[in-house]
Formats: sequence, C-alpha cells, structure tokens
Amino acid sequence: MGQRLICCLDAPSALQPPPLLPVRRKLLLLCIMLFLWLYVFYSCAGSCASVPGLAGRPAAAAGVGEAAAAAGAHGEGLQVLSKLLRRAPSGGARGLAGSAAASPSEPREEQSAAAEPTSPISSFFNGSGTKKLPQAIIIGVKKGGTRALLEFLRVHPDIRAVGAEPHFFDRNYEQGFAWYRDLMPRTLDGQITMEKTPSYFVTKEAPARISAMSKGTKLIVVVRDPVTRAISDYTQTLSKKPDIPTFESLTFKNRTTGLIDTSWSAIQIGIYAKHLENWLLYFPIGQILFVSGERLISDPAGELGRVQDFLGLKRIITDKHFYFNKTKGFPCLKKAEGSSKPHCLGKTKGRTHPDIDREVVQRLREFYRPFNMKFYQMTGHDFGWD
Repeated sequence: MGQRLICCLDAPSALQPPPLLPVRRKLLLLCIMLFLWLYVFYSCAGSCASVPGLAGRPAAAAGVGEAAAAAGAHGEGLQVLSKLLRRAPSGGARGLAGSAAASPSEPREEQSAAAEPTSPISSFFNGSGTKKLPQAIIIGVKKGGTRALLEFLRVHPDIRAVGAEPHFFDRNYEQGFAWYRDLMPRTLDGQITMEKTPSYFVTKEAPARISAMSKGTKLIVVVRDPVTRAISDYTQTLSKKPDIPTFESLTFKNRTTGLIDTSWSAIQIGIYAKHLENWLLYFPIGQILFVSGERLISDPAGELGRVQDFLGLKRIITDKHFYFNKTKGFPCLKKAEGSSKPHCLGKTKGRTHPDIDREVVQRLREFYRPFNMKFYQMTGHDFGWD
C-alpha cells in the first residue's frame, strides 16, 4: 500500500513540462537571424538608395529619428538601430567622389554651406543624400555627341547627373555656387555628381571659373570631325530657322577667294586646338578626357569603358546595355535610367543633313587640317579626320 502511494505521489512528475532548452534554442536562433537581417539590410541600404527611382524621390521624413518617433514601440527600435549605424564607420568615398570632396580648392561659399554627411541608413529612409558641386563636367562640344554620352553614363549606379544644361560657367555665374549646387541631384557617398554644358569648351572664362570651383574637377570633351560637326550645327539651326542663308554662303567671307569666315560659330567651334590652349592654362592634359564622337556611335561600350576608367568607376556599362537602331543610325539603350524599356535619343538627334557642295566640304577639310594636326599632337591621339 505504501509503495502504491509513493507511486501515486511520483506519477504527477511525469506530467511536468519538458525542459525549456528547445525554447531557448529557438529564441537564440531567432536573435541570430534578426542580427543577420539587420546586417544585410544595413549593407544594402546604400545600394538600394542609389537606385534612381528611390534616390530621386522627395524626402518623406526629416530623418530616421522623426520617422521612428511616429512609429511607436517599433520606432524606438529604429532609433536604436539608427544610433548604432551612425557609430559605424561610413567608409571613404572611393575614386573621384572622395578626392574631389576633400579638395582644398573648393569655394569658401561651398565649404560653409556644405551639408553634414548622412549615414547610408538615414539616406535610405529619407531618399535624399546630399547635393554637391559636380566632380566631373562634360564641357563640349556642341553637336559632338554630349547628350548621348550623358544618357549612357546615367545608367551607371554611381553617377548622378542633372538632365538640363545648367550653363552656370557661361551664362549664370553671377548666381553663385550655392545656386549652382542646388541644381544638382542628391548623391550618396561614393557617387559622382555630373553635368554637361557643351558651350563651356568655347567660353573664354569657363576654365578659370571651373578651376576656382575645384582644381580637381575632371573634364570630358566629346569631339567629332569638325566638318561634319559644322554641317550638323547648321542643320539644327535650319530646323529652327528655315529662312537662314545656305551653308555655303555662311562658310565663306569671300566665295571667290575661298576665305573661310571663322567668326561663324559653326566654323569657330571646330578649331579645337585653339580652344584647348585656353583650358591647358588651368588644367593639366591628364585631367581632360577626349571622347571620339564617331566611336561613340560605332563602339559605344568601348568609349564608355574609357570614361568609366577615367572617372575611377567600375566598368558596369558594357555591350549588353546597347543595341543598334538601324532607322536612326545610332546605338540605343536597352534599358534607360529608371526604366525597363529601350530608349533612343529624341527626334532632334540624328537629323538628315542637307546636301552640301563637295567643293565647299573639301575647302573646309583643307582649312581644318592644320588645326586637327595640332589637336592630335596636344592630346596625343589621332582621331582620323584627315
């Protein structure tokens, strides 16, 4: 009887719950997974924010702290996360963006107005980044292929460029650097800010003004056969003003003597050596990249590879990004920036040129030849226009 009572008293112990070790293991596993998720999220935040669709959106909040405060208990967790991430080293901006940001020659106005660097996580939440003065500028030349180059470069995730031509260093310089910077897109650490205004190359004051902004600014010039460029320039003007004189009459001061009118902008722009001399007073030749407008059409990936190397960027834009449009006679992007659809330049690009007297074309080639040869020597590159 006593043994049965003892058994009965011992029986409930068999009904007790099993040890809590499995539960603790699950909690530990959950914590590890949460930690890994936060690590991956932080690592990817900068990359996600560089996507044009995200980076271009207006700021939805002033920062992580404000967004967290509005989110209750979950927001407190975000605040803690934000503090932890701010303590982490952000890493130096690689390549051009880092060197230009540290340039001592940056304008005083810009230095005083410079925004404090933001962490990748806060930039991800508010979709902003910071506005900076451009570290690279496409300075020319008109009708050389500058628009095509800019559109191609904008595919690169580490390049952010303003679409419209600012014309700051030739028309709007009196507006000041703060005004100029405000035109620029927001960028994250490691991204390069760019703009293009082809008229800079032929503007006498532009080299000194850009040098005053930053002596480390990298310059890109897209050049093209000056004869073809002049005809293309005329064709553009003709589309806007159908009543202008013929190309032949504008080319010569005196048709009988064959004296070329170098005061006509369509002719004057193509004297590349003359304009380059002015730029070399302020920038070393190694800080200027000369892109072939012809090869930008025949081998866009090859020329874009040179540009990416020049900017210190990884070669992301390759042959797989292009297809040749036989109708337009130009390469087009399979996927443009912020789009999943193919993209070709607008109707204003690739206009059909009018027929020009062959004797006039030949005379122009003779006129440009000595300037071309000097340009080849100055750049150390034969563009094959003669």
